[in-house]
Amino acid sequence: MRPVPLFAALILATGCSKLEEVGKAPRFTPAHNTAEVQAMAFPAYAEAPASIEGDRASLWSGGRGSLLGDRRAGRAGDIMTVVIEIDESAEISNATARSRNGSENSGATQLLGLPQIVNKALPSGASLANAGNFNSTSSSDGQGTVRRSESLELRVAATVTDVLQNGVLRIQGSQEVRVNFEIRELLVTGYVRPEDISRRNEITYDKIASARISYGGRGQITDVQQPRYGQQIADIILPF
Repeated sequence: MRPVPLFAALILATGCSKLEEVGKAPRFTPAHNTAEVQAMAFPAYAEAPASIEGDRASLWSGGRGSLLGDRRAGRAGDIMTVVIEIDESAEISNATARSRNGSENSGATQLLGLPQIVNKALPSGASLANAGNFNSTSSSDGQGTVRRSESLELRVAATVTDVLQNGVLRIQGSQEVRVNFEIRELLVTGYVRPEDISRRNEITYDKIASARISYGGRGQITDVQQPRYGQQIADIILPF
């Protein structure tokens, strides 16, 4: 198949898939086969039962199900709350200026009578007294300003998908909220130390190593905000 018909077929197929969603709310992402569900359905290990008779009879046992037990997430399949509170602003301003001037003059008035001899051979008005006169000027001026402000406050439940050999927990969390014809998506992944988890079984985003946080959406509003496929392709191909 030639490149042009193939390209046209791809564009047509993409457009038809979008037309099928006209008048329908965007679908949720299936959650039955995600890493979170698998970790909860098949935990790496179960809690060891009490082996001492006294522990089973005591009111103050240290088990996870006891009144004073540690119920923080620590095993594959456990759930914790990730608190995302971003309120940051940055402002950078740079200015540079450079200027340079140069001037050179050269001439010969007395050199064993040679200038006078050469002046006779030169056209009228020409003389070696002012053989050369050079001037140069250069200047540059540059300014740059960057201003950024971000504010985000979210909470999402994340599941421990794996426990590394050093005890660090690998977590993954996702959340989808549909309002009318728009879905807002929140994705969180990263690595957490068990000691950084609070007694309320919460952890802030700044204590997650290799954190990957994505907050976006899909639906009618998002489609309107995005350039059309043809415009995006033209921006990539056109050199001007």
